[in-house]
Formats: sequence, structure tokens, C-alpha cells
Amino acid sequence: MRDIRGKTAVVTGGAGGIGRLLALALAGKGARLVVWDLDEAAMASLEAEAGREGLDLHCLRCDVSDRREVYAKAEETAARFGPVSLLVNNAGIVSGTRFLDTSDERAERTMAVNAIAHFWTTRAFLPGMIERGEGHLVTLSSAAGVIGVTGLADYSASKFAAFGFAEAIRMELRKARSPVRTTIVCPFFVDTGLFEGVKTRFPLLLPILKQEYVAKRILGAILKDKRRLIMPPFVYSVFFLRLCPVGFLDAMAAFFGVSSSMDEFTGRAHGK
Repeated sequence: MRDIRGKTAVVTGGAGGIGRLLALALAGKGARLVVWDLDEAAMASLEAEAGREGLDLHCLRCDVSDRREVYAKAEETAARFGPVSLLVNNAGIVSGTRFLDTSDERAERTMAVNAIAHFWTTRAFLPGMIERGEGHLVTLSSAAGVIGVTGLADYSASKFAAFGFAEAIRMELRKARSPVRTTIVCPFFVDTGLFEGVKTRFPLLLPILKQEYVAKRILGAILKDKRRLIMPPFVYSVFFLRLCPVGFLDAMAAFFGVSSSMDEFTGRAHGK
């Protein structure tokens, strides 16, 4: 996927935030973009912007947590815009409440959108990629998908699941010697509004990331076939801390502010 000109790409949750910026960037590189989202006003705005810039970008309403709807929209996408060569699983929601304050329905919705939806979208598009011998799957996980975060129990669970699923798919493709590529993306908090109010104790080590920067890095990772993108680099320290006693890991999470980052959270609870 180093050359995406003329290729059809699907970005879920692509009408706002990182997804919107990435969709516009991919279309700017010559891809035929199909954005799946639920926000019809945001989709109309995105199509209008793309039209003004002469980009080949289209929007379809799709609830990615609904398996039947995903399969139907996948068929429609292929029929209207051609076989899909790039899938970006970006759609996500966050509750931002401690586990016992999170409703059953909200927890189920978080898992359905942030993790289980990846089963349906991947099942819809991966067979065609394997058959054609080309394709790229991109999974938006999170730094909260490599370390549990206070106030994000359901979100962390969903992002751990997304990370594990994407990693297992990568290994299956490798064993099958398939040329289909995968990229796992794990950013720290991003200033999309989804995490409005979050704090960081050491902004030089763990900055609140700008969404424009994140979208640019993801685009670069796609074009360079990068298997894993973790931002900022300090998040890699979590993998080493997991070799230490649990008490030390917890103490370090508290010291670096990970355990208190959600204390003043006010972010919106939908979109990405």
C-alpha cells in the first residue's frame, strides 16, 4: 500500500476528528475514500469540503456495531466504489467514568463499537484483500490499550481487545504468507474533544497529541507499511515496566499521572 492512488479505502468514524483528517489526507494522496459514520451533518460537511478540494470522497451512514448493517454497507461500498484495499478501523466512543459508575448499556456499547465492530469490518473486507493479493488493515487502538487507566475501564478493555485482535490477524496473515499488511496505532490522549479535560503531569514525555499530528503519522505509517505506531515514544516504556513487579508498575503509573489523568475529564461521549 505504498501507492494508494486509485485504491478504494474505508475509514470508519471518519466524519470527525482523526478520522476526518486522515480521510482527507488519504483522498489527497489519490485514494477513493468511503467514510462510514453516524453523524449525518458531519458527513455532509465533509463531502462538501472534499468537493471543494476536488477529492474523490464519499460518505455512507453505518453503525459499525451492527453486524448485518456492516455487511450490507460493505456490499454497497464494493458495488459503488470498487474493491476495498485499505480499511481503517477508527470509529470509537468513550464513557470516561469509573467502572461502577458506567451503565451496563454504555459498557456494552463501548465494547461493541471499539472492539467487536472490528470483527465485522475485517470479516467483510479481508477475504477480498487476500484473494486479490493486496490490502492493508489499520487498527486504532490506544495507549490505554497497553496499560489500564483509572476512569477508562470499559475503554481500556475495548482497546486492549482491539490491539489483541489486530495482532492475532497480523500473525495469521504472516503464517499464511499473505501480502496483506496491518498497522496497529496506539496514541496517548488526542485533542479531538473526545478526551476534553484530561491532564498530563509531564507534557514533555506524555503530551496531549494534536490530531493533525496523529493523522499525519498514521498516513505515514500506512504509506511505509509500518506494523506498529505508538505515540509518543515514552509509551513504549510500558512494555518494559510490565517486566517489573506489579506494585512498581502501579507506582510508576501514579507518578507519571496516568492514574489521575481522567480526574477532570469532561469530553463528549461519542465520535472520534
